[in-house]
Amino acid sequence: MNAEASHHSLETRRHQMYPRLSACDMARMQRFGTPQTFGPGETLLSAGKPGPGLYLILGGTVDVCHRDGMGNTTPLIQHTRGNFSGELAAMSGKPSLVDAVAVDTVETLLLPPSQLRALIIAEADLGERLVRAMILRRVGLIESGASGPVLIGRPNSAALLRLQSFLHSNGEPYRVVDVAQDAAAATLIEEYGAAPGDVVAVCPDGAVLVNPPEATLARCIGMVDEAPREELFDVAIAGAGPAGLATAVYAASEGLRVVVLDRRAYGGQAGNSARIENYLGFPTGISGGALTGRACVQAEKFGAELLIPTEVQSLDCAREGPEGELLIALTDGRKLRARTAVIASGARYRRLAVPRLSDFEGRGIWYWASALEAPLCVDTEVVLVGGGNSAGQAAVFLSEHASRVHVLVRGPGLADSMSRYLIDRIEATSNIELRPYTEITELHGDPLRGLDAVTWRCGRTGTESRQDTRNVFLFVGAEPETDWLAGCPVLSDDKGFVLTGADVRRAQRRADPTLAADLEWQIESGPAALESSVPGVFAVGDVRSGSVKRVGGAIGEGAAVVAQIHQCLARMRPRRSP
Repeated sequence: MNAEASHHSLETRRHQMYPRLSACDMARMQRFGTPQTFGPGETLLSAGKPGPGLYLILGGTVDVCHRDGMGNTTPLIQHTRGNFSGELAAMSGKPSLVDAVAVDTVETLLLPPSQLRALIIAEADLGERLVRAMILRRVGLIESGASGPVLIGRPNSAALLRLQSFLHSNGEPYRVVDVAQDAAAATLIEEYGAAPGDVVAVCPDGAVLVNPPEATLARCIGMVDEAPREELFDVAIAGAGPAGLATAVYAASEGLRVVVLDRRAYGGQAGNSARIENYLGFPTGISGGALTGRACVQAEKFGAELLIPTEVQSLDCAREGPEGELLIALTDGRKLRARTAVIASGARYRRLAVPRLSDFEGRGIWYWASALEAPLCVDTEVVLVGGGNSAGQAAVFLSEHASRVHVLVRGPGLADSMSRYLIDRIEATSNIELRPYTEITELHGDPLRGLDAVTWRCGRTGTESRQDTRNVFLFVGAEPETDWLAGCPVLSDDKGFVLTGADVRRAQRRADPTLAADLEWQIESGPAALESSVPGVFAVGDVRSGSVKRVGGAIGEGAAVVAQIHQCLARMRPRRSP
């Protein structure tokens, strides 16, 4: 959907974005909130500062304005009796994305995040309307680009695209300023000594960062905090792809205390899919970002904590703590305690063995195809490498922008690795050209300017050809993201994917043939179907050996593992009792 169409769609749903609640609705909210009064000019919400939750307006008028990192303000809406403030950040207590100021004496009912979530669960129909409004408001903030951090740089520079991709993947609003078109931005760039290819990020609180790592920008805008975490979680989930998010939704909805960790963004590889058409219940398809974004909202609605971006450094499985808990060490120095852990860290993109590849990553070499990369491909020829479903989805998506998409596969075709509906669509798309038995052998261009061309070789004929292109998309499989498990002795297969259930028993028997193989041993001593060789540590999704590597399969495993977690927790409790 283009920006104009999206804006029109939001305008037609304005009554859902800013509903006026009835007296009955307001009465139902009373038991979840605390009355608060604000005098004229007092602030209810301040952009960039942690929000206290949702304010229901009982009387008076509140002005709500956009405010970006450079202090630019734009009127957004005026709330009166029956309206409420807040968007998705209200459910988690993360920083507000807008300013809200009392025009006159304002009477409110404050619902802090925990009480807001309780209301949403207890009052299903009212909760549905509140959640829908909060989602639409976040979408509106993203579309407007008038809130959140300001990114200053040259359009399509690698540094700028990196931060755009990070914020876009996490559903965070931001604004991009072309340094060549804005005098104030140019002055700021000069003041901070930024080089021509650099990006300067201005956070909502006015802090200025030059070429910040993603984690640094996240802390600056309040996506994550650095507070010590002493609580004991029932489940710690490493990875916020479809499998991890499904685990979080089902575990949290059943009353377990859940934390989800991911070092970059929710969604995993699925989050970058332009359209998923073979997932149950979406006959017209849904983008990976939309599907996993909704899952994030669900997880937070049920009380799961999402610490994103937060990178796991190691998992200590010794269970030497006072409650026999696992310890998860984070790269920021903190440690989390959990009774069980779910390995849902997925897989990292495999890199081609081509000279100078790293020179062009982010400068013409891409590992996903999203709305950010699509404008770079308009009316140009692009090259896509890979023959799986992700590659097929990307090829179809890119064909809507590029003049031609060259799809390179090492084998004879796509039948062995791609769903039939995608093959049919590719064959029916005139500007997609399949090149079997073909591999890239050389990259051409300047690292600062970007990629200019590639050379590929046909393995059947040995012929080499040069193709001018500024964009190459790589979908050549992935390797398990398990380096952080080095301190926890989980068994894996010969490719590094985590073994679970019967595969663990078979591996243990191969290593020690003296182990009993009778049915009683398998039932009483073996791990559950999705449990690793370490009791209480489970694996789901792409990181698990034998998984089907499909979104539907990952979500199914995430749902199924929760019953096994409950059984594990039930076995643990007697040991902790006095």
